[in-house]
Amino acid sequence: MEFYSSQINNLVEQLSRLPGIGAKSAQRIAFHILNMREDQAFALAGAITSAKKNVRCCKECCTYTDDELCPICRSPQRNHRQIMVVENPRDMAAYEKTGRYDGVYHVLHGAISPMAGIGPQDIKLSELMVRLQADVDEVIVATNKNLEGDTTATYISKLVKPLGIKVSRIASGVPAGGDLEYIDEVTLYRALEGRTDM
Repeated sequence: MEFYSSQINNLVEQLSRLPGIGAKSAQRIAFHILNMREDQAFALAGAITSAKKNVRCCKECCTYTDDELCPICRSPQRNHRQIMVVENPRDMAAYEKTGRYDGVYHVLHGAISPMAGIGPQDIKLSELMVRLQADVDEVIVATNKNLEGDTTATYISKLVKPLGIKVSRIASGVPAGGDLEYIDEVTLYRALEGRTDM
C-alpha cells in the first residue's frame, strides 16, 4: 500500500538515487523540500538545472567548471610545472583545503579497474599526456590508496617516466583503502610532503 501520492513517491525515488541517500533520508529531504517556501524550492531546482546545463570539464585539468578554464588553471600564482593527478574533483577540493599545495591538478574522473570494466581509455589519461607536452617538472600521483588507485598510479608512472618527468606518489600517511575526500587536511599535507619517487 502506498502512503503518498505519485508526485511525492517520485520525488523520494529520485532523491534516493543520490549517493549516500537511503530511503529514509530521501523521504526526509523530500518533505523538507515540500515544506520550503516556493521561491527557495524553485531556487534549488534552478541551481540544479543551471549546473547541469552550464558546468563542464576544464579544458586544461578536467575538473568541473562553468568557464573554459577553472580558477586554478587560470591563476598565474600557481606552479604550472607541477601537476597533481587525482581521481575526482572531490579529491582536488580536499587538497585545496590544506592550503599548502601551489601546483595545478589533473582530474582523471575515475581509476583503472579491470573488474569493473574501466580501462585507461575510460579515464582522462590521454588529456594528461597532452598536458605533459608542455614544460612539466613533476607529476604527483595522488590516487586513492586501494587496488584501483595503485593500479592507476603504476600505469601513470609507466607512461610518464619515459618522458623524463619526475613521477612521485603521495606517502602512506593516507590509510590503505581510504578515500582522499574523507581524510583530514593535516594527514593529506603530510602525505604530500612525504611523497616518494615512483
